[in-house]
Amino acid sequence: MAIIKQLLKHYFYLIALFFITRLALFIWQFDRFSQVSESYWLTFLYGLKMDTILALVLLLPLLLLLTLAPKIISNFLNKLMVYYFLLVLMLVTFVESATLPFFIQYDVRPNYLFVEYLEHIREVSSMLIADYKLVFLITFVIMYALARAYLKNSSTRFIACFDLSYIKRVALILPLLLIFSIGIRSSFGHRPANISDALYSSNRILNEVTKNSLYSVLYAIYSKKYDKSVKHYGVMKVDDAIQRVKRRLNIQNTHPDYIFNRTINTHFKHNQNKNLVIFIQESMGAQFAKAVGGESGVTPHFNQLANNGLLFTDAYSNGTRSIRGLAGLVAGNFSIPGKGVLKRNKSQQDFFTMASLLKSYQYETVFLYGGESRFDNMKSWFSGNGFERIIEQSDFINPGYVGSWGVSDEDLIIRANQEFKTYHNNNQKFAAVMFSTSNHAPFDFPEDKIDLIEGVAVKSAKNAIKYADYAIGQFIKLAQQEDYYKDTIFVIAADHDVRVYGDDLVPVNHFHIPALILGQGVPTMTYNKISTQPDILATALDLMGIENLTYPIQGHSIFSDKKQNVALMQFNDYYALRQDDKVAVIRPDKEALTFIYKNEQLKLTTHDKTLEEDALAFVITLNHLYHNKLHQ
Repeated sequence: MAIIKQLLKHYFYLIALFFITRLALFIWQFDRFSQVSESYWLTFLYGLKMDTILALVLLLPLLLLLTLAPKIISNFLNKLMVYYFLLVLMLVTFVESATLPFFIQYDVRPNYLFVEYLEHIREVSSMLIADYKLVFLITFVIMYALARAYLKNSSTRFIACFDLSYIKRVALILPLLLIFSIGIRSSFGHRPANISDALYSSNRILNEVTKNSLYSVLYAIYSKKYDKSVKHYGVMKVDDAIQRVKRRLNIQNTHPDYIFNRTINTHFKHNQNKNLVIFIQESMGAQFAKAVGGESGVTPHFNQLANNGLLFTDAYSNGTRSIRGLAGLVAGNFSIPGKGVLKRNKSQQDFFTMASLLKSYQYETVFLYGGESRFDNMKSWFSGNGFERIIEQSDFINPGYVGSWGVSDEDLIIRANQEFKTYHNNNQKFAAVMFSTSNHAPFDFPEDKIDLIEGVAVKSAKNAIKYADYAIGQFIKLAQQEDYYKDTIFVIAADHDVRVYGDDLVPVNHFHIPALILGQGVPTMTYNKISTQPDILATALDLMGIENLTYPIQGHSIFSDKKQNVALMQFNDYYALRQDDKVAVIRPDKEALTFIYKNEQLKLTTHDKTLEEDALAFVITLNHLYHNKLHQ
């Protein structure tokens, strides 16, 4: 029959496109999963399942029109279906073509980040055009060629389908809908198949090859929009989850309603409370800082400063996005499931931050960013949660250098130094967050400020980080010449690593970040135990010397006997709870796994049910905190 023939033909068009990309990924990444215990050839079988689900969903409108629409408008319907499928074909081709460069950038198939970045088209377009001109050109050539080929003889493509009598066409809808529903569900179990069905291996890269890129994007949008993600991790009573998290973090609240809210006494008493400056470094992973075990020559200023302050050698980021790191270093919370708190409705006001805490102690608070603070909704979140001033790109007069993402880090530190001098001269205590921009593709920075690293491109992450490090050194040098230096605690820490690569389900080694606290009276020491971004914030507040601080930070000062050797890391929709060298990884709709972290790799071991259940407890508790506005 013509209807079945056309549906099959269009089904195979889509399957062929998906197969080509999967085969390319399979060949390209083969060395990273060739030694897995599972059969890597199953990626094509499980991948076909993912492809079929999406293909049948996309073909559903064709099925309905071919079986239910009247013949009298067949010419119009033919054009409608041709151009509908052409649109589908172009969308699939674009996303599949984007898979390879996206994989280069993020080591995963396109996901929700693929859509999020479209909200900031100016910044992102400059990055994409700079890095992927050839890819864009090839993609549009392929799209043009496919469109021309598909439109050939399109004027009568579906016309023959309407030669069948209307009654017979209607009679076809039930058996065809049954076939479509079986294919779309791809499961006879209680739940239909979903993205987790692609996760058949303990090797993350093989799972990524198995996925379907457009399905991955659409499923991520669906999960985050409807907050469906939490229930897929597992079920646990909220009260039990909260108690588990409290025990794991060794936190007992003193406030009857707020779960982590407690009063903390300082370990450092001063004649007057210190100011606080947190200088957050974009994408500066520990791999680039020799002081914490990374490469030499990339961050000489940080390495030198590490000899004169409190150095965290085993600190870990919350996640792989700036909004996760900002929330950890500014608000002291771990990554909640779904979209980060900077971009979610219930956290735009009355959400704890260091600014809301210090406001009652008569501190002036300011967020300084060299770019446009609307990016990632930073302006709304910071201004709605205690920060009285936002200084962004438009506030810099005659900056020395402007790149794709804003003014240079040197412009940022010069402006910050001026602001802090003014606060000090006015006898005004202050707390500030500075956020760098230099280390972000396409890596724009003033090249004459540093000795470029040999053997890498000028516009590369390493050179951008070396420039960011130069700005760190200049900032501390400027500050040390001013009177406010002796009254200020300085934190230098990264939001996350530059790119999170690795074959492990959660590449723990790429969550390792450099962190350093400087200032007069700060102990010169090295802290070698596990620490998190919330721990870093708690430690900085402790060093300020304020008595009886009351806050809900999900970590402890390293000077507290309550501090635990624990970290929580979020990677896409996976969570890893690390206690010492044991790591529990939980995944949506999949069994939790336990690993030993050794030599910067995860080695599968026997299940630690307590640790795995505690990892689930974190996800449930963090979700409960957000939805009930309990982060106070």
